[in-house]
Amino acid sequence: MPNKSTSTQDLAPAPKTKAPVRVRPVPAVSRSIAILRLLGEAKQGLGVKAIADALELVPSTCLHILRVLVSEDLVRVDPATKRYTLAGGMISLARSVLAGGGFAQLVQPALDRLASAHSVTAMGVEITARQGVLVLALSKSNQPFRLHTDVGSQFNELASATGRLIAAYSGENWTGLRKKFNAIAWDKAPTFDTWKKEVELSRARGWAVDRDNFISGLTVVAVPIFDTAGRMTNTLVVAGLSSHLNVATSTQIAATMQQEARAISDLMQARG
Repeated sequence: MPNKSTSTQDLAPAPKTKAPVRVRPVPAVSRSIAILRLLGEAKQGLGVKAIADALELVPSTCLHILRVLVSEDLVRVDPATKRYTLAGGMISLARSVLAGGGFAQLVQPALDRLASAHSVTAMGVEITARQGVLVLALSKSNQPFRLHTDVGSQFNELASATGRLIAAYSGENWTGLRKKFNAIAWDKAPTFDTWKKEVELSRARGWAVDRDNFISGLTVVAVPIFDTAGRMTNTLVVAGLSSHLNVATSTQIAATMQQEARAISDLMQARG
């Protein structure tokens, strides 16, 4: 039996994957995205100086980028205050994603079935390029309790049940995973060793569960969806009160979710 120091230094829990494609820096694009993200997080409009200071940009460069974003209807400026906010063009882009016949549309019928049959909140989640977790589709039951989340909500990459799956299939070693684990804001944090065992179990059985850790009193079950290359791109997620989703119920729902996930994966691959 390996000692503790060895167990946290061993190989990644998932098989080796191809090296990621090198992304060459494109400053103008990176700065534009950073501005959009900043404005999306801001509770009120921001002026050029505030944006430039927050992102450590030269004010004149920041202004030029903002003018382009305004011309593309992604950002609007208040003529009176000279403050910038996100514009309606962002909504059009988001609608294109959701209505483009992709994952969000394919997963919605499955989410509706899960929510209705098991009185849970069901979500279709995308794993972003930065290994973040983004809710793309949602279905809520008619029960008094509902998880407060919306389409577009984002979560820490290793948080909750989907986070255990990301860790299981990421190919990252345990040293790197420990650093990310320590950054998660848990309600009731498990120990790293306990979480590590849960990650390994998740990969072995093909689904993951978070019971009362990420949000106290809430149980979350997640099932992976893979692309043709065997890369986990999405997850099916259900969430409900822990008093309702006991161990037996969670296992039963996970089996149903795995069937739904396989069907969705087949549809995604058929559409190319």
